[in-house]
Amino acid sequence: MTEQQVRQFREKGYVGALPVFTDVEMDRLNTDLKHVLALLGPGESTKEIREWHEASRFLYDICMDDRILDYVESLLGPNFYMWASNFFIKQPRSPETVAWHQDAYYWPLRPIESLTVWVAFDDVDEENGAMKVIPASHTRQLVNHERTPGSDSVLSLIADTSPFDLDTVVSVNLARGSMSIHDDKLLHCSPGNNSDRRRAGFTIRYSPNHVKCDLSVNPHFRIYQARGARCEINPHGELPTERFGRLYRDHASIEEAGKDKEARFWEPPAQSKQK
Repeated sequence: MTEQQVRQFREKGYVGALPVFTDVEMDRLNTDLKHVLALLGPGESTKEIREWHEASRFLYDICMDDRILDYVESLLGPNFYMWASNFFIKQPRSPETVAWHQDAYYWPLRPIESLTVWVAFDDVDEENGAMKVIPASHTRQLVNHERTPGSDSVLSLIADTSPFDLDTVVSVNLARGSMSIHDDKLLHCSPGNNSDRRRAGFTIRYSPNHVKCDLSVNPHFRIYQARGARCEINPHGELPTERFGRLYRDHASIEEAGKDKEARFWEPPAQSKQK
């Protein structure tokens, strides 16, 4: 990563248009993605494809691609691990949105120093629901999130954006095969897909070795060392052997753990920051 790109990430909280996969590679990846989608059961949506890198060597290998890890190392340093992945696929004309939020609020991780890679499996722009960000919003630490069920958003914990100027919002447009990276405190969202094109993105989460998970909130948390020395403060997962495998389990984040654990984990630090 160039010095300018690193500086943008530090100052704005994100960096985009990072080339990773060639057109030939993307053709193959999208062909293989069909095998992953075929593992979904009746009534399941693509949102279920979450942490399947623990069971699928195909997805694990994407998460551990050296080109991606080189970018991440420029930001996290030489010792870091991978711990989560998700597919976010919006079908043509889908009204489904992702409301304003900060990733860190959803994760029982401390300290707050993680990041997300967003790999574009399709060309992504404003028309088909590209991610939008509030530049530099990561510098304000965490904001309040309220539970707001019953909307088109796939998330129920929605951030209060009132302290920010929404005129500064930027759409993170990406060509197929490229990626963006954003800070876990950056406010971001995505609108529905108003096009006749699919919008598929694969997100991967990485943390430096000194970041620890609260296993009382997420007992399923497993890490995979990406670079450097072995992290000794979190449980490690087993390497997948099946090329196209899937998980069958209930997930566990701050959102899914319930209001009691949310309050225990976030209310004290939120109050202290407001003083």
